[in-house]
Amino acid sequence: MDRALQEWPRCSYRISLFSTALALLPTEDAGKLILRAILAIMLLFHGISKMHNGIGGIEDMLAKAGLPAVFGYGVYIGEVVAPLLILFGVYSRAAVSVVAINMIVAVLLAHTSQFFTINRTGGWALELQDLYFFTAIAIAFLGAGRYSVGGINGRFN
Repeated sequence: MDRALQEWPRCSYRISLFSTALALLPTEDAGKLILRAILAIMLLFHGISKMHNGIGGIEDMLAKAGLPAVFGYGVYIGEVVAPLLILFGVYSRAAVSVVAINMIVAVLLAHTSQFFTINRTGGWALELQDLYFFTAIAIAFLGAGRYSVGGINGRFN
């Protein structure tokens, strides 16, 4: 018991020092970086998959919807180019707008039957698309932040 009382002031000092260090860090910008990085990396997985496997399925869905199959190449912009811009923080607001539109199109073309569906684990069937869409919207409102190639005052950041 006496040892615990002897350690208390030192422990309290460490917590105070840690809290002070956190207060000095630009945590808003770190949060923006984390949002950008997660959205971009997760979308890039989808884009790289489409680069390897092609977009035949998307072209078929577009044809069934009465749209030109050439629009399918827009998925490369929404799932490769835009995520790279988001990741590096260049024209981030424009890039997340492309991602948001891409998610709307994806839901309308491929996932309308799942709109009011719960998956096997109890979650909404469209939770991934929802997460991508609203993360993109959040970044559009927040901007890229300090930790970006464009900088905090960069154009469209």
